[in-house]
Amino acid sequence: MSTILQKYVDSFSSGRDLSLDDGELLLDAMITEDDEALLANLFAAWNQKGIAEDEIFGIARIMRDRCTKINTRHERFVDVVGTGGSKVKTFNVSTAAAFVVAGAGVPVAKHGNKAATSSTGSADVLSALGVEPAVDAATAARCLDEVGICFMFAPNYHRLSPTLAKVRRGLGFPTIFNCVGPLCNPASAPHQLIGVWDKELVPKMASALSRLGTKKSWIVHGSDGLDEITLNGPTFVAEVNGESVKEFEISQEEFGFRQEETDPVRVRSATESACVISGILDGMRSGDTAESMVISNASAALFLTGKCSDLAEGAALAAEAIANGKARRKLYQLAGAVSA
Repeated sequence: MSTILQKYVDSFSSGRDLSLDDGELLLDAMITEDDEALLANLFAAWNQKGIAEDEIFGIARIMRDRCTKINTRHERFVDVVGTGGSKVKTFNVSTAAAFVVAGAGVPVAKHGNKAATSSTGSADVLSALGVEPAVDAATAARCLDEVGICFMFAPNYHRLSPTLAKVRRGLGFPTIFNCVGPLCNPASAPHQLIGVWDKELVPKMASALSRLGTKKSWIVHGSDGLDEITLNGPTFVAEVNGESVKEFEISQEEFGFRQEETDPVRVRSATESACVISGILDGMRSGDTAESMVISNASAALFLTGKCSDLAEGAALAAEAIANGKARRKLYQLAGAVSA
C-alpha cells in the first residue's frame, strides 16, 4: 500500500487528478496505511494540486456505498453541516441550527465528527452539551423517529482508520474528507445545507451532490470566509434541485436582518462553543450576532425542506422555535434519548 500511496503523491505533485477508476484503490490504501509521514505527504500534494469535482464525487460515491445506513419513517428531513476548514473559528453554528430546525418541526439527521481542522467539531460540542454523540445506528434511528433529531458520529458509520484521523488533525489544512464527509449522510438526507471553506468548492461540491442524488440542497460559502451563511456581505450559494444546479448570492436583508459589519463569534474550545449555544437556546442572546447566525442557517434549512416559502418566513419560524423553548427542548430530549 505504501507503494500505491507514493505513486499518488508523485501524481498529485505533477498536477494530475485522481481518476474515477482509481478512487477505490487509493481509498483502501489510505485506510490501511500506518506511515503517518507518507499520508501527510499525500494530503500535502493533494492540497497543493487542488481538489477536483470528480475526486469529490468518486470518493463520496464509494463511501456512501460502504457506509452503515439508518432508515427512518420521515420522508422530509434535513442535515445542516459545515465542512470545517474555515480560518474563522466560530462556535458550532450548524449544530445549534440543527436544534432550532428540529424545534421548528422539521426532523434533522445530523452527521458529523470530532474536530479535524476546527477548534471544535459537532461531536465535541455535543459532548459538552451533555449529549453522547457516539451512539449506534439503532439508537440514532430511534432518536430521529421519536425525537425528530439524531446525531450520527461519522467513525461509527464509515470504515476509515485512527491513523488517518490522527494525520488529518495534525495537518493544519482541510482534506478531501472535509469535502466528502457531508456528502455521505448515513440516513440519505433528501435535503442538506452544506457550508464549505473555499468559494471554489461551491460549484464542485454542488455538481458532485447532483450526481450523487438529492431533492433540494444548498452548498454555501460566506464571502468573509465562513463555511456557513454569513452576516457580513453576501453568501455564495449553489442550489442543487435534483440534477440541476444554479448559482446565486443571498444577503442578510433576505432574512430580515440589517446588512452591517459584525464580528463572528469565535471560540477556542468545545466548552466555549457549548456556552454560546446554551445561551442562544435559553434566549439569553436574543438579537445578537450569534443568534442571528443560527437563525440565518436554520432558516435556509427550513426553506430547503419546504417548511416556509422564503428566507424571511424561515427566519421568523427559527426565532419562534428559540423563543418558545422548543429548540432547547430538542436538546434535552436528545440527551435523554441517547442515554436511555
